[in-house]
Amino acid sequence: MPADRGQAAGQPTISEVAAEAGVGRATAARTLGGYGYVSPELRERVLAAAEKLGYRANALARSMSTGVSHTLGVIVADIGNPFFAGVVRGICDTSRARGFDTIVLSTYENLDEEVAATNVLIDKRVDGVIIASAAVGRREVAHIRAAMDRIPVVLVDRAVASLDLDTVVIDNRDAAREAVETLIAAGHRRIGFVWGPPAAQQPVTRRGLLAEASRNLWTDGERLRGYLDALDDARIPFDPELVMVGRKTEERVTEEVARMLSLPDRITAIFCTETDGVTGALRALRTAGLSCPRDVALIGFDDSAWAAVMEPPLTMIEQPVHRLGAKAAEVLLDAIAGGEPARETHTLRSRLIARSSVAPSPGPHH
Repeated sequence: MPADRGQAAGQPTISEVAAEAGVGRATAARTLGGYGYVSPELRERVLAAAEKLGYRANALARSMSTGVSHTLGVIVADIGNPFFAGVVRGICDTSRARGFDTIVLSTYENLDEEVAATNVLIDKRVDGVIIASAAVGRREVAHIRAAMDRIPVVLVDRAVASLDLDTVVIDNRDAAREAVETLIAAGHRRIGFVWGPPAAQQPVTRRGLLAEASRNLWTDGERLRGYLDALDDARIPFDPELVMVGRKTEERVTEEVARMLSLPDRITAIFCTETDGVTGALRALRTAGLSCPRDVALIGFDDSAWAAVMEPPLTMIEQPVHRLGAKAAEVLLDAIAGGEPARETHTLRSRLIARSSVAPSPGPHH
């Protein structure tokens, strides 16, 4: 008997399953494809025959006939990043529980890669997409708008101001404000911010700094605003020399923190908004012969197991990474099931984990 179209050679076919179950091929196809009506009795016979023969449906053929692939697409910056790995785990756990597979693609913060990844997922006939987008302005979102015209789309971790979409994020601004308030409460007034927008030159005014931030990732801008909020509340003057700008690399952080430590009135505390920032800052302190927290206090983003076993254990902001992914998947799956998109921002709470990297300020350094 020839193999059914779309079924691998040597594998049981729909026709063979139908013969085993004693039903017509159309009844077997509806049952195995998950579309149309089949009586409970016949469905049970077909499924039992399929299991006996080891039949495995061809997902692409099924999606072409039903319009449903039971697959979600996920686009993140870097699956190797522990933050995004946790988010993807949350998405996969939730989608699997509801009978959906997941395809994950990384873009490495490259917009061209993101556009290509979106096209790949559309070609794969996924039922919806979750995107941690690198897009910022209106000119950068054409690929997302094109996807929205065909399937539900949910943003995760980053909002995009020009898109009216369901978005799942954490309370970045409040989290940053709480971290800096913790440093201020310990007596610190010279607090370095690592890292700011990737500007070519250091903005010399608050307005210029925020303008640069608005042209970059939403999360970065929100954390910068939280830092400025805390300074304003404590009536601490903003000093542009204490905000790192430029390339977002660990090496750049080390250089910038070293610069802040060499100022006449040097920093006594550092707030790092990324894990690589924490590593670069600690390296700069070691190179300068300074210790944390005796000489310089430090708070970072993205709590992890290594932060708790460092010496000293690091005070960190814990993001609910698994819940971020799970919530994004829930919102997307509800839209796929026919729910009307709420097109709202779902904000999850972070948590400041206090450990030993914050100590009272050692006082001014001139």
